[in-house]
Amino acid sequence: MTLNEYQHEALSTAIYDRQYAVIYTALGIAGEAGECADKVKKILRDTHIVRNADTGAIMLDTEQQHALALEIGDVLWYCATLARDIDMTLEEVAELNIAKINSRKQRGKLGGSGDNR
Repeated sequence: MTLNEYQHEALSTAIYDRQYAVIYTALGIAGEAGECADKVKKILRDTHIVRNADTGAIMLDTEQQHALALEIGDVLWYCATLARDIDMTLEEVAELNIAKINSRKQRGKLGGSGDNR
């Protein structure tokens, strides 16, 4: 499935008052991102953390991965609807993001802070 195919499917379930477009969807992203963070917090609180021996990355079990993936999907749904609200496709947003990140990489500015680095 492409990002635009996903966006098309997601928009078929986007039922909200269009007078609140952008506001509703931006707040939805914030809320769902908070739910992602909460899932990770509870994993850290409630389970023994297992790390990848090579990378040190936290390893999640299948149930934890699935639960987190569902929350990521909710964030993606709101991203798809917010993109539509600003008259863009999800693929256009993704392309802009990759161009921005690649520019930062080429200029040695991946680290640090600020939008215009």
